[in-house]
Amino acid sequence: MGATTIGALIGGAIDSMSGDDGAADGALYGAITANVLKLVLPVVATYAIGWGVLKGLSVLGETVSERTKA
Repeated sequence: MGATTIGALIGGAIDSMSGDDGAADGALYGAITANVLKLVLPVVATYAIGWGVLKGLSVLGETVSERTKA
C-alpha cells in the first residue's frame, strides 16, 4: 500500500474513534498529511545531514588550524 492509502486509513480510524461523524474527513486529512510528509521529510533529512557535515568540517578545520599554529 502506498503512503497515501495508509495515511487515509489511519486518519479515518482516528477520526471515527470520536464517534461524532463519519471517517471521511479524517481519511482526507490523513491522506493530505501523508503526501505532505512524503515531500517534507526528505528535505528535512537532507538539510540536517548537510548541516551536520558542514559543522563537522568547520570543527575539523579549526582543529587542524590550531595544530598547525602550535
